Amino acid sequence: MEQVVMENLFNGDIEAQTEAANEIANLGSNQRHKLVERGVIPPLISMLHYQNYEAIEAALFALLSLAYGSERTKRRIVKSGAVTALLNLFQCQNKSLIELTVAFMLILSSCKSNKLPIASSGVIQILVEFLNEDLSNDYISLQTKLDAIATLHNLSTCHEIIPLFVSSGLVFSLLQLIHVSEKSSEFVLKGIALLEDIVSLSNDALQETAGTSGSIRALVETIEEGSPECREHAVSILLYVCKSCRDKYRGLILKEGVMPGLLQLSIDGTWKARKLARELLLLLRDCSNYNSKNIQSKRELIEQIMQEIDAEEGRVLETTTLRLVEEMIAKLSV
Repeated sequence: MEQVVMENLFNGDIEAQTEAANEIANLGSNQRHKLVERGVIPPLISMLHYQNYEAIEAALFALLSLAYGSERTKRRIVKSGAVTALLNLFQCQNKSLIELTVAFMLILSSCKSNKLPIASSGVIQILVEFLNEDLSNDYISLQTKLDAIATLHNLSTCHEIIPLFVSSGLVFSLLQLIHVSEKSSEFVLKGIALLEDIVSLSNDALQETAGTSGSIRALVETIEEGSPECREHAVSILLYVCKSCRDKYRGLILKEGVMPGLLQLSIDGTWKARKLARELLLLLRDCSNYNSKNIQSKRELIEQIMQEIDAEEGRVLETTTLRLVEEMIAKLSV
């Protein structure tokens, strides 16, 4: 069977090549490995340049099946020129091909040695543009956006690539995504996790996050409304912001009404979220620069709550204690 596939790929017409490419996905892992060793990758990549969508789709599926679970094959595919062909496919008007192409880029980007070649190709800017597309126009699906974020997340583990993220406008796009989307959605979870990674590695990204209009509010809303994981990432980013210039950002964070959600998070968040929330609370506790009576009364309530939190450190909160803290949080909202 491998011999027939090879002959059709190298010598057959488009129909024969398409049939051979489709057959590869049905072969066992050992057979696929043999085909890779016999040089099946170059003719499949050549098919990506055809004008026949059916042939392109068959080639993409074949390459995906070859790459799956094999770092060596992923490296070979990139070295054989696949990235250039994939960039061209991003420009096509076929939605299913675009979805498949992004999924394939996601697989290839998981290989460590592929990250720099992929990033330097210009793909980051294209993926950012996909994130900016309105879902209502039915051009880019939600799954494609999720795969785009996952691809960027794969690339983010190579720290040399982070400046390209910042210059591409990715930070602003992620902030917009968080702002307009349901805070507990998978979309926000993927986006805010990537944003935290970038902010933790780039001061430029941190400053852009802190300085973008509405960004702190969006993070506060995520603490209030997000899933446990989203809340954890949101408080981590706010902590980075506050630490970067406490005098500058403490007041801005407080003005967005962070305290109720932050206090609640310090009680019922994930272990990491509780730890981060309490650290941020310590940075926000000093309100000596705010002279209003209302702010002062809130400070006293915060001190009470902090004492409750400190007293319960390392133990499960009793129902009465939890109710007391929740009542205090309610008072802060007034």
